[in-house]
Amino acid sequence: MSQQRLKELEKSEAYASYQTSLAFEKELNILRNDFYYQMIESKTTVLVDFLYRPLDTLSGDAYSARRIDGNRTFYLLVDGMGKGVSASLTTVAMTTFINHLIDKMITYESFSMDIVIQESMEFIKPILLDDEVLAIDYICFDSYFGVLEYAKFGMPPFLLHDKSDNIIKIKSNNMPMSKWYKRYTVDKYNVRNIEKFLFYSDGIVENSTKESNLTYTAFIEDDFKNSFTREDFKEKFYARIEEPEDDLTLIFINSLDTDSENLIAQESFETSLDAVEKASLWYESSLKDFHLEQKVMDQAGIVFTELFMNAYEHGNLGLDSKSKHQYLEEDIYFDKLLELEAESTKKIAVSIYFLQELSNRYLITKICDEGNGFDTQILSQIFRNSKKFNGRGVFVSRKNSMGIYYNSKGNCVLFLNKL
Repeated sequence: MSQQRLKELEKSEAYASYQTSLAFEKELNILRNDFYYQMIESKTTVLVDFLYRPLDTLSGDAYSARRIDGNRTFYLLVDGMGKGVSASLTTVAMTTFINHLIDKMITYESFSMDIVIQESMEFIKPILLDDEVLAIDYICFDSYFGVLEYAKFGMPPFLLHDKSDNIIKIKSNNMPMSKWYKRYTVDKYNVRNIEKFLFYSDGIVENSTKESNLTYTAFIEDDFKNSFTREDFKEKFYARIEEPEDDLTLIFINSLDTDSENLIAQESFETSLDAVEKASLWYESSLKDFHLEQKVMDQAGIVFTELFMNAYEHGNLGLDSKSKHQYLEEDIYFDKLLELEAESTKKIAVSIYFLQELSNRYLITKICDEGNGFDTQILSQIFRNSKKFNGRGVFVSRKNSMGIYYNSKGNCVLFLNKL
C-alpha cells in the first residue's frame, strides 16, 4: 500500500473517530438528568442511579430524569425498534421533544402527564415508518401522595420491592407506540410501601447468559431483590452474561433508612485546616470498634478526607477552582486559606450510619457544610474526562465508594461503602 493511501486512510479514520466522539457527546447532551449524582430528600433519603451503555455510537435507547417540583419527579425511557441509524433518529427526536415540552411546563408550572403523552404521540406519529413501533415508559412520582403514575408502551415490566420483601411486577398498559396508535392508558400505583424500583429497557432482560438457553429474564427478579444499590445489581448482571448484546439502560431507585437508630456517630467541626485533620482522625476512630477490613477502612478514609476537604475549601470558604489554581501558582495557597478561614464562623457537620440490608452491611457517611453549594451537573464533565485536574477529589471519591450523592443545593454529600 502506498504512503499516500496510508495517509488518506489515517485522515479518514481520524475524521470518523472525531465524528463518532461528537455524536456520542451530543447523545449524552440529549439525555437530561436533573439528578446527576444527587439524592432526593423528602420524607426519606432517596438515591437515583442510572446505567446507560449503548452498544453502538448511535443508540436506540435513551432516558431522561426530570425534577418537576418539590414533590414530583418524571422519568422517561425510550427504546427504538431495531438497531442503527433509524432507531436512533426516532429515539433522539422523541426524547428531545419531550424534554423541550417538560422544560416549558416547568417554567410555567403547568406539568401534565396527559399533555406530555398526547403531544409527544402527535409529534412522533408522522416521523414513524408504517411498520415501525416505539417502546416507551412515561413515569411520574408524586412523593406527597405516595403515588406512581405511569403509561407503559410495550416496555418490560417495572420491578418494585416492598417492605415485606415481595417483588411486584407492573406490566405494560399500552401496546408499543406506532403511526396508527391513538388511544392510551395512564394508571396509578400506591408506592408508600415500596423501598426499591427498577425501570429498564429490553436490552437488559433479552441478553443471553452463561446459563444454557436462558436470557437474563430468568434472573432479574432475584438479582434485583438481592441488590441494595445499582452497583450491587450491575455486578450481578455482568457476572451472568458474556457480553452486552444490545443497548443497556436502567434506572435504579432505592430509599435509605437514615434514622436515629442507624446513627453510630455525629460531630460538628470548625472551618479550619486543623479541623480537616481532626475530622479524619475522628472518622477513623469512630469506625475502629466495628472491626472493618483494612481495605474498607482505607477506601472510606480516602473518600471522607477528599469530600470533607471539599466542604471546607469550596463549601464554607467559597474558594473556586480558578482562584485555587492561581493561588497555587503564586505559592500563596495556604496563606489564602488561613486568611479566608479567619473570617468564617461556618460549621461542617458529619453523620455516620450503619445499615443492614439482607446479608450485607453498608457504611453511610454524610458531610454537610454551610456554603452556597454548586450545580452537580458540572460533575458530568469531570467524569467524562477523569484526567482533568478540576474535580479530581470527587472522581477519586466515586472510585473508592459505591456512590456519592449531593443534595439539590450541593452543600451536603452522602457516600456509601459496602462492608
